[in-house]
Amino acid sequence: MKLAPALLLSISLACAGCATRPLAPAPVLAGDAAHPAAATGWVRTELYFGLGAADGKSGVDEAGWRAFLDREVTPRFPSGLTVVDAYGQWQGKGQSVPERLRSKIVVLLHPDTPAQRMAIDEIRAAWKARTGDQSVLRVSQPAEVSF
Repeated sequence: MKLAPALLLSISLACAGCATRPLAPAPVLAGDAAHPAAATGWVRTELYFGLGAADGKSGVDEAGWRAFLDREVTPRFPSGLTVVDAYGQWQGKGQSVPERLRSKIVVLLHPDTPAQRMAIDEIRAAWKARTGDQSVLRVSQPAEVSF
């Protein structure tokens, strides 16, 4: 039984040596106009798209969403974006109760320029024209960005 504590001590020392070795630094993107090393004057914009009823019986399916993303969003923000699946509720004009919706949230990190704001408005207008929706919610806030 005296061997077990010695074995445990040996294993502990061996593992401790592994944990204290310095890790090689991760490669860092040096930065360019689309992916700056550090930037100010950028914005995080979230766009909320309702795809249709939560029961999935109506609205835009995944293939339709991807086609819209490829045609309208990606060309305007080719350097990157994030899409999040979501569930939400919306009470439109003239509705007595909110409707439950399958949704997508597109997260964009971009310089705060008139051209970028116009691109976002074009995306929203294209979705409303495609679906007949009253709105695409837009939330924008300042963001400190580094890549």
